[in-house]
This record gives sequence, structure tokens and C-alpha cells, in this order.
Amino acid sequence: MVYIIKVDKFGKDVKKGTAMIKAGIIGATGYAGAELVRLLSAHKEVEIVWYGSRSYIEKNYADIYRNMFEIVEAACLDDNMEELAERADVIFTATPQGYLASVLNDAILEKARIVDLSADYRMKDVSVYEVWYGITHASPRYLDEAVYGLCEINRDKIRAARLVANPGCYTTCSILTAYPLVRAGLIDPDTLIVDAKSGTSGAGRGAKTANLFCEVNENIKAYGVTTHRHTPEIEEQLGYAAGRKITVTFTPHLVPMNRGILVTAYAALQRKADGSLPTARELRAAYLACYQKETFIRVLPEGVCPETRWVEGSNYVDLNFAVEQRSGRVIMMGALDNLVKGAAGQAVQNMNLMFGLPETEGLSLVPVFP
Repeated sequence: MVYIIKVDKFGKDVKKGTAMIKAGIIGATGYAGAELVRLLSAHKEVEIVWYGSRSYIEKNYADIYRNMFEIVEAACLDDNMEELAERADVIFTATPQGYLASVLNDAILEKARIVDLSADYRMKDVSVYEVWYGITHASPRYLDEAVYGLCEINRDKIRAARLVANPGCYTTCSILTAYPLVRAGLIDPDTLIVDAKSGTSGAGRGAKTANLFCEVNENIKAYGVTTHRHTPEIEEQLGYAAGRKITVTFTPHLVPMNRGILVTAYAALQRKADGSLPTARELRAAYLACYQKETFIRVLPEGVCPETRWVEGSNYVDLNFAVEQRSGRVIMMGALDNLVKGAAGQAVQNMNLMFGLPETEGLSLVPVFP
């Protein structure tokens, strides 16, 4: 149990008491939604009151995901946000782009806090969102209020937020990998090139020819080259760290594995006034200054490269770097589980902050191996 404080701006009387946090999930039958169910089912302070799914209304959740047999006994409900807001303290929307923006209103936000796993409120410039996503934003009035839910960077803002825009897997890994060196001014951010590789679960559970076994197995391919929608999100967040707008080259790749993101990023080191380059010691100090106290970010020992298998099933991010003196560049590397820290785990981490819980609650998961 936990002490929950309801404050006036959420439309309820101020009160204290021991109570479970009531959570609802819209999109509970997608991969990210199912991961939310797995994590929240083991969270000692949370009760899931709504398993929302357009595709499986009235079907038993455990019949869709047999790993939940005798764990979840509820049936799937629809996506009625107004009714859900009456029953839940927090709503997770693991839905396609455009859904939340089309239904969000003041009445919902006055009754429940929202963690949105889509991109609807991640970028502040609505014109950038509309160009890259190819849709008209239905509720841009909430963009200023929404907090970008990268916990290690926006922790204090998240605590007070009604609406959190949960970052995606590529963006989380890319931003966290480069953030310390951008913030410290040790690299030229306009030279940043991000090469990212993802397991197939990152593409969602929908049936798509490109994601069939015979299409993916024994193959690796780049996609969204120069057009991937996470590019402006990475630019915006790292631009805040740099203190100005920056331009990033981002190329994602699909690899034949279920889970995982591996980012390898390259940038030119920023020369000092005397013409010398930053040392590896200075770069490591920048990483430790940002992350030494972060439970879920592990800066690896010198010479150890991050691997997806050592973070699988966990909320950890493994990071490291290497300096290439002959080119004056640094190679930055990061790995995470795209369904945990890259989606559902980060959403739970955000919820913990929003409700005054220990940030690690429900997330102390040792990576799975083999």
C-alpha cells in the first residue's frame, strides 16, 4: 500500500489514505500494452481495472496472452476514455499516433493522470509533428503542458505532470547515449550520426508483410532512411541539452530478434581553445556526472561494449564509448530492451514518479539470460 494524495487540480478532494493505484490500459493487447500488463501485475501498489482493446472486446485477456493464464482473469473492454477516467487514477495509452490527441479533453485530465506511449505529445512544435507523422494534430492545446517522460532528464517535471509523453525505444536509447557529451559541450552535435538496430517487436503486433518470419529471418535491413519519424524527437531533446537547435542523421535497422535496441552513434569531438581534443577521462566524467546515481543506467567499464542480451527483460540501459584519436571522433554505444525501458518499463517509472512511489517499484528486474 502507498499513501495517495489527490489534489484539487485533478478534480478530487485533497485526502490521504492507504489505497491501491487504479490503472487502466488502452491498447492492452499490443506488445507494449502486454508488457505493461506484465509489469503492473507484479507491482505491489497497482490494481489494473481496465484492459482496453478495440480488437478483442469481451474476450478473456488470458486467452490472448496465455502467459497470463490464472494471473489475469478479466476480459478486455473498449477504449472509452471518459468512463475509464471515472474508474482509474492513471491511464496508459499504448495506441497508434493520433488516438489520444483525438479524444483527450479537460474532463479526462481533471480525473486521471495519463502516460501516453504514442508520439502525440512528444514534440512541442505541432507543425513538425504533422509533417513527420502525416496527420493533423487534434489537440495541440495540450502540447505545452505535456512533459517529455525521459525520467533521468525530466524527473522533477514528471512528478507534477498530468500528461506525460512517454518516449519511444529508439529515441530513449539514442538520447541517453549521447546526452552527457552534448550537454557538456564535448562533441559537435551537428555531426551526430545515430545508427540504431531494433528487434521486430518494436514494429508492433499488427500483421504486416515486412514483419513476417520469412521476411525478417536471416536478414538485416535499413528502413525509414532520412525519413524516420523519431529523427525530430531526437533533435529536439538533444537540442535542449545543447542549448540550440541541432541536426542529427538517424538510420534505424530491423534485425531478426524479438527484443532489443542497440545504438551506435558517431560525432566529432569539440576541440578545446588550445586545439586539443577532450580526453577519454573527461568523456567518462561527463557520463558519470549524469548517470552515476541513476539506478537504471549502467556506464560500463572501459572497453566493454553494450549488448542487447545483457539488458533483455529489464529496465536497464547499458552505455559506453570509445575515442578514435586519428579521426577526432567518439563512438557512443547504448543498449536497452525496447519493450521495457523503451516503452512499458519507462511508463511505469513515470507513473512511480507521478504518484510519489520509489522510482524502482515494480521494475527491479534482473536481465534475462539466456
